[in-house]
Amino acid sequence: MVSTTATETRAELAGLLDRAATLDDAARAGRELFGIAATLRSEPALRRVATDAAVEADAKAGLVQQVFGGAVGDVALAVVTEAARRRWAVSSDLPAVIEQLGVVALVRSAGARGEQISDELFALGRLIEASPELRSALADPSRSGDDKVGLLRGLLDDKVLPATLALVEHAVSSRTGSVERALAEFQEVAAEVQGQLLATVRTARELSEADRDRLSRSLGRQYGRDVRLRVVVDPELVGGLRVEIGDDVIDGTVSSRLDDARRRLAG
Repeated sequence: MVSTTATETRAELAGLLDRAATLDDAARAGRELFGIAATLRSEPALRRVATDAAVEADAKAGLVQQVFGGAVGDVALAVVTEAARRRWAVSSDLPAVIEQLGVVALVRSAGARGEQISDELFALGRLIEASPELRSALADPSRSGDDKVGLLRGLLDDKVLPATLALVEHAVSSRTGSVERALAEFQEVAAEVQGQLLATVRTARELSEADRDRLSRSLGRQYGRDVRLRVVVDPELVGGLRVEIGDDVIDGTVSSRLDDARRRLAG
């Protein structure tokens, strides 16, 4: 996660991705931005200078151009150059924002099918959650990133969009921490590109299409944006719904009400 200011900066820098003339150009920019983010994370001295408010903006822009010029295309270079000119309150926000812009570029590279990416990432996250063996294999520090990528390629090849596969490979090979967490972050960014908010809905039973439509419209009115539902069936909830949108939680489950009643009785 990044700060609010960094999120605003990302929105401004995203305009530079419009320079990608074709979908292939957008895909290339996405992959190159991932590489730039990885370099900035692995080279703390470079990252510190690129985010140092005491260094003139032109000097920082010149530094990143010297480092990355010739290694990446015009779109990725324009993004990192302009990013270096900005003020960063937290040094780690720079690679995080560059990485998120890589996600944006890859989602755009899917063109009219971009909305499908979020669905595919969600489905993979559910598959990992439901398979202890797969989750263990992806978390195994003794397995190389290439090995983990190969494992997922065997599951996903020809079943998902190329942009989705690129995001999954990046989540597995280049990110620290949980693969599931990375996939969830990428889902949120992918939804933002489509002008949507993601809502994770936990329910004791599968929702009908009519129920989904009503809930989506209700949440959309509340948040002033289109809301895309991610429904997770959890029988332990007994009944009701638990809705998570960003940091907001709307808990209307029977389990929650029973817990509240127990606490009142105990008090």
